[in-house]
Parts: sequence; C-alpha cells; structure tokens
Amino acid sequence: MFYSFVRAVVALALRLFYRVKVNAPPAEPEGPVMFVGNHPNGLIDPALIFILTRRHVTFLAKEPLFRIPVIGWLLRGLGALPVYRKQDDPSQMGKNEGTLEAARGALVEGRAITLFPEGKSHSEPSLAELKTGAARIALGAAKQGAPVRIVPVGLTYADKNLFYSEVLIEMGTPIEVKDFLPADAAGEGDSVRGLTERIAEGLRAVTLNLDKWEDLPLIQLAEQLFAFRNKEAKDPERLRNWARGLQLFRAAEPERFEQVRAEMMSYHRRLELVRADPGDLALEYRTGPVARFVVKNLLLLVFGMPLFALGLGLFYVPYLFPRWVSRKSELDIQATVKFLAALVISLAWWGVLTVGAWLWSGAPLGLTVLLGVPPLAFFTLYFSERWQVLLHDVSVFFTLGNRVRLKARLLTEGERLAAEVEKLAGEYKPRLGQGGAPLAVVAEQ
Repeated sequence: MFYSFVRAVVALALRLFYRVKVNAPPAEPEGPVMFVGNHPNGLIDPALIFILTRRHVTFLAKEPLFRIPVIGWLLRGLGALPVYRKQDDPSQMGKNEGTLEAARGALVEGRAITLFPEGKSHSEPSLAELKTGAARIALGAAKQGAPVRIVPVGLTYADKNLFYSEVLIEMGTPIEVKDFLPADAAGEGDSVRGLTERIAEGLRAVTLNLDKWEDLPLIQLAEQLFAFRNKEAKDPERLRNWARGLQLFRAAEPERFEQVRAEMMSYHRRLELVRADPGDLALEYRTGPVARFVVKNLLLLVFGMPLFALGLGLFYVPYLFPRWVSRKSELDIQATVKFLAALVISLAWWGVLTVGAWLWSGAPLGLTVLLGVPPLAFFTLYFSERWQVLLHDVSVFFTLGNRVRLKARLLTEGERLAAEVEKLAGEYKPRLGQGGAPLAVVAEQ
C-alpha cells in the first residue's frame, strides 16, 4: 500500500515537473528483472522507474541517502537496499555483502530490482565507467536457477534542471543472463567482465553518448534537416545514430568534419536569430488557415487569460520556492532538490489555500478551493506551454511571413545542408553496425 501510494504520487509529480515520453514495449518484462540505467540526474533517475513499470521494484541506493531526513524514511519504506561506497566510508564496505545477497534473493524470488552501474550521478555527456556489481548480482541469482534478464534503461533529458523540459525514458533489449554463466569457477571473472560489457553496450544503445556537450546542437540540427528533407517526424533512435556517426566522422575525416560542422553551426545561429527551425521554412501562409489560427488563439486568450492570471497569482510562491532552495545545489542534484521542494511546497500551499478559504468564508469556499486548485494548476501549466508555442508561431510568421527573400535563402541553404547530411548518413550508416570501442569496466572496490 505504501509503495503504491508513493509510486502514484511521485509518478504524477514527475509528469508535472517534466514532459515525460516513454519508448517501451506494451508488455512489461515479467519474472526476475534487473533494470539498469544511466545516471545523469540524482534521485530523479530512479524515480522515473515508477513511470516505466507498474511492478514493485527494489532500489539500490547509496547509503548516505538513508541518513537524509524524509528521503531516508521514504527509501526504507520502499524497501530500498543501501550500497556502501568506498568514497563515502571505506570502513563500511564490508556491509555490501549483505546488500548483494538481499538483491540476489529478490531476483531468485522473481522480483524486479533497479540499480545504476555507473555508481554515481554525473553531468558528463557520455557514460562513466561501469561497476561490476550489477553483473555479479545477476550472475549470482542465475546460478541459483533464476531466469534473470537485465533491461537497459536510457534516460535522456533535454535540460534536466529546467521545469517542464522534456525527458525520454527508453527501454532497451533485455539481456539473458544465463548466456553469460561460466562453465566453472575459473571463468567467473571473464563472465562478470563480459556481462558488464554487454550491459554497457545495451546502455549505449539507449543513450546519446557524446564526446562533448557542444556536439548536441550539431546532431539535433542534423536530425531536423534529415526529418525535414524526408518529411518525417524527429526520431530519438535516429538522434543516437547521429551521435555515433558524428564520432566516426570526426575520427575518419577531421578536415571535412570541421568544414561541415562550421557550415551547420553557422546555419544554426542564423535560424536562432529568427527563432525558427528547418520545418518552419516550408510553411506556406494562406489567408484561410491564418485567419482560423488568429480566431482560435484570440478566443483562447480572451477566455483563458483570466484563469491563467489567477493561477499565476495563486501559484507564484510555490513556483519560485524550488528555484530559491536549489540555487546553491550542485548541478547533479539540482533537479532533485527542485523536484522535492516543488512537491512539498505544492502540497503545503494547497493546504494553506484550502484552510485560508475555509476560515475566511466557510465550508463552501473551502471545498471549492480544495477541489478547484488541482485543475487550475493543470490549466496554468497547459496555458503556459501553449503560450510559448503561440509566441513561437507568431514570431516565425512576422519574421518570415513577409520576408520572402530571407525565407527563400534560408530554405535553399537548408536544402543544401540536408542533402549533405543525407549523403553523410548514407556513407556512415553501414559502419554504425560495427560498433565502437567498449566502455571501460571497473571492478567495485
């Protein structure tokens, strides 16, 4: 009951804090399952597993978290297992055997567990070295006859510290642990290393893995141009292929790479000046559709603005409070602090508004506020997002709609770059299947 309640509240809160997209098979994996993920965003990463699966999941978390008020209480209530790390307290490392045994036991019983084999949250653009603990737990359970599968989970944030930014949760192809069981004790080390490398391969398949963050706008533009040329929707899997192809392109043809990169980033900067993307350049403004757009959005403004203004006024304090609390937090936990602060202040503010209305004007107003605050909050979020889209559309219309020559030049250059991008895709796509160098694997000390 406690787990189901926490899962429901956290999943709902996360969908309010982020625009969450999930790419996973409709049927959840059954039996003993280990979810393994990349770890870019503190406690937000394991919390997103609540959205990915309805199964009761046992989490492994670093031991210092259990000593934090509220968070420690929640982790114990959820049945999480503490991991004792050398960098936290070397003298406690011996307690890990009990944690590993409990995790193996959970898998043997057919349950699901979650851990993050990088062993730390970080803001680097690529996966860190993987610890071998996940492989050792899975192999230990498989030796006892459990048909364990490891499911890689990729977490890709558009801007992890920005409220209502996008996050993609992607489930990779399950890994059958029985295929890595050693023939005898002498081969155990090789099995652990082999399975850890296979986990790394699975995580690379569902994450971007850039050499540096400066490459992100480059591959995003490549994906926009390719989608524009082929009249397709943007594809997260294709974006990962651009990231891998970029690494191959840079290594194989550095001079050509620099030339293409310079041209694309110059084009990217010009698009930013007019606040457009390649898809906007193909828009044709006809009188009928423009008139319908104007009427529709004027009605939205007339009827929606009063409610939005009310919501903005009522929720201004809980909107600013998480920013204030997290302003001195480290980058890797900033979103965690913001999320927890927003969750606590939102519930508290809802109670304050309800009690205040009740005391001021009696039960009818109090009940109205109690029932009306959540839908008003949702509408305020919706209107805020819709307002940003509207401003973008209007900006593009006034920037490009009456500047035919500028639009034509940008369109021509975009088509030229799109053709170059498609040519590069044809050249390097066959090489993507060859894979790259495996990530380094380190044993847990």
